[in-house]
Amino acid sequence: MDTQIGPSRIIFYALLTSLTAFSIDALMPALLVIGDRLPSSQHLAPHHLVSLFIAGMVIGELFAGPLSDAIGRKRALFWGLVVYVAGTVMCLLAPSLEMLVAGRIVQGIGVAGPKIATRAMIRDQFAGDAMARVMSFLFSLFIIVPMIAPALGQGLMLLGGWPAIFYAYLVAAIGLAAWLLWRQPETLPHDRRIPFSPRRIFGNTLRILSNRRVALLIIATGLVFGAQLTYLSLSAEVLASVYGITTGLPYIFALLAGGIGLASFLNGRAVAHFGSASLARAGFWGLSLTGCALTLAALITDGAPHIVLFISLSIGAFFSIGILFGNLNAMALVDLGQMAGIASSVIASVSSLIATFFALGIAAFGTETVMPLALGLLLAGAVSLVLSELAASARHVPVIPLR
Repeated sequence: MDTQIGPSRIIFYALLTSLTAFSIDALMPALLVIGDRLPSSQHLAPHHLVSLFIAGMVIGELFAGPLSDAIGRKRALFWGLVVYVAGTVMCLLAPSLEMLVAGRIVQGIGVAGPKIATRAMIRDQFAGDAMARVMSFLFSLFIIVPMIAPALGQGLMLLGGWPAIFYAYLVAAIGLAAWLLWRQPETLPHDRRIPFSPRRIFGNTLRILSNRRVALLIIATGLVFGAQLTYLSLSAEVLASVYGITTGLPYIFALLAGGIGLASFLNGRAVAHFGSASLARAGFWGLSLTGCALTLAALITDGAPHIVLFISLSIGAFFSIGILFGNLNAMALVDLGQMAGIASSVIASVSSLIATFFALGIAAFGTETVMPLALGLLLAGAVSLVLSELAASARHVPVIPLR
């Protein structure tokens, strides 16, 4: 197992990992415009371009991990990019909101390849706190994308309308595929591969989910991701309806992304001293407390706290999420080193499914006040904190894969 990865490899992993964030954040400034150009149907609205993109990821994540275990990380990653390109072309040709959402679902299926295979590549080379440290530095690099993506999306719209954003997705995916084929070596030797088999996948999935500690951490991860997804999918409409803000979204999202980036950078330096479990506990408390403060502020102000307070608490919540993202996956994978591919797949797909339902449930309460967002942060933080404490009390039991 390697002890270090070169800077160029870290940058490549960061770009692959950030394709998911780029696919969400660059589209944020366009949601209101798309809503005007492609009117909402009875069952679909612009925010579904975010939440159902994640639903597509759930589907892709079910297969990306087992495929990467069977055919290697590199090939699984490449075919994920191919599917992502196909979904992007569907979006560019979409004549209606329904077809645009369908293309986004296909994009989500495809982006699971880079997301899962990259994580498995890192797990092939690192474990435990060392992996948490690499993941944190990875997040601190890739967070540059969410910081600039909304502004980039707004700039692209000025040049070529909202379809220009999808042309940028197309260029990014093709560029990453070229770099993958040219520079990235395979990290999974043939003697460690697990043949693709539905029976084996089902059996190994049950083994993973039957591990009490891992299952609790997966649910906690889903709730944390759900808090972020809820904010990203609803905040544009909340800012427009509550505060009348429609043009400053890139700057606000850059501040939020900066909170995650700073947290990831600090986490990467602190994890060696404090351990991932202690830092994750601090992140859960931070998310719970900021959610509680925002909920109280919303109650006092009839759902419209001062914009400075709203943004400040939002940055605090995203800082806490940044701490958690740097540690939760590493903590869950501790007992799953012999099946990193399918383990990454199960963790990602189940947590994404939980996040999708969580976000859709919160969205049902509307965007006329900040209260749904506040309650979403509070609920996700408090429940995941309890689950993490239960996981901490469970003993480590390595999961042996069914071969």
